[in-house]
Amino acid sequence: MTESSAEREVLDWETYGIAARSLAQSVADSGFRPDLVLAIARGGLFVAGSLGYALSVKNLYVMNLEFYSGVDKRLDVPVMLPPYLDKIDLTDAKILVADDVADTGHTLKVVHEFCQEVVAESRTAVLYEKPHSLVKCDFVWRRTDSWINFPWSSEPPMVDPQASPVVLDA
Repeated sequence: MTESSAEREVLDWETYGIAARSLAQSVADSGFRPDLVLAIARGGLFVAGSLGYALSVKNLYVMNLEFYSGVDKRLDVPVMLPPYLDKIDLTDAKILVADDVADTGHTLKVVHEFCQEVVAESRTAVLYEKPHSLVKCDFVWRRTDSWINFPWSSEPPMVDPQASPVVLDA
């Protein structure tokens, strides 16, 4: 169930399934047939996989960008993280860029600028779009001003990100 308040919108797993299918239906109804779905990691991975299945697109690619470091805490600009996507994989393709939310739009703008010189066509699909986003997405499930609690990121991590990885003996 989705709950809305002045502060937060909470998306649960069941409603996510409905939202993802609805978003895919919007893409299908438009007649746009992407050659590949480009996920913006991490939240866009869920959306891209769901869209890929619903739209019968097996080619899924990932761009990993970091912009948020916490609730309403951002870096100055989005930063690409490895592994880096090779533009040659996108040459002359019709791509659907998938993310969980277009908040400021800065991340989507970086992806658009990265792809624009080589792709045949690019469209964007997000679950949520904020009214102040720099990028106005082609396909949107819901618009909101609220901070969104997604089912994959609402709980705290089980592992301290600063902790050293455990090395197991072989």
